[in-house]
Amino acid sequence: MQFVSIFLFWVFLGIGVFQFNFEQTLVAQSSVIRLDVNLVELQARVTDQDNRSVSGLARRAFQLFVDDVAEPITVFRGEDAPVTAGIVVDNSASMAPKQSSVIEAALEFARNSNSQDQMFVIHFSDQTRLGLPVDKLFTNDVAELESAISKFDLGGTTSLYDAIFSAIEHLRHADFGRKVLLIVTDGRDNSSHANVADVIKKAQKEEILIFAVGLFDEAESDRSSKALSQLAQATGGQAYFPMPVTDITETCRTIAREIRTQYTFAFIGAEDGKYHRIKVEAHDGKYEKLEVHTRRGYFAKSP
Repeated sequence: MQFVSIFLFWVFLGIGVFQFNFEQTLVAQSSVIRLDVNLVELQARVTDQDNRSVSGLARRAFQLFVDDVAEPITVFRGEDAPVTAGIVVDNSASMAPKQSSVIEAALEFARNSNSQDQMFVIHFSDQTRLGLPVDKLFTNDVAELESAISKFDLGGTTSLYDAIFSAIEHLRHADFGRKVLLIVTDGRDNSSHANVADVIKKAQKEEILIFAVGLFDEAESDRSSKALSQLAQATGGQAYFPMPVTDITETCRTIAREIRTQYTFAFIGAEDGKYHRIKVEAHDGKYEKLEVHTRRGYFAKSP
């Protein structure tokens, strides 16, 4: 009996020592993960040869290149995950005849998004205004969004780039890592302090995708669409130019679907304070050609 007791004592002591060492190892490992790993996150859309969105691809279908050098993908997610989204709406005087179409389209975007998405609204002309009450940063309630989107105050000039800057600052309060801006405008910027290069740099640094909807007439479309396309392509989003304007509802529905079929990647980034180019390729035997749409680079943390 004494032999059994001694044997059990050493068994439990051994288990205790093993558990203690295992827990210590986990704590040490988790500390390294929390403190030492510098992950760069990418959101990406994939389209086929007919420009249709492609979902359901496995991790092995993707290759990541940073400055033309292959890099391992550390984190991969292909499922529909919630985002924080800002709806940035032009309130300049020329938007008056398009107001009802824009409100309906923005609501359609909200209805077709993930029900857990956090959203906010910014109105702009020569000034920017938040659509939600000042004590509410975000909402996923469609009725609250309808009220926020409907708060048009038409008039003034078009400070598009300043409005995007304000929206990016607001996204700093986001709980979700995936961040998106939907911009709706019918004119080119004519009164911002910032320029398009400033906005692209800021959006890339904050890892924000920009989807833009330009409601331009033929005379304005060339100059204005170029700037919106630049913004969208540089951040991994896309620009749309629906004609007639009433097609904006279907456009916003499409954008919501695009966001929900995105892939998320992460890789270990540099710490040299420099800008690094990014390219992601996808290959799958089911498709003749796949194109990955993501931001073109990132700004590394300083050492």
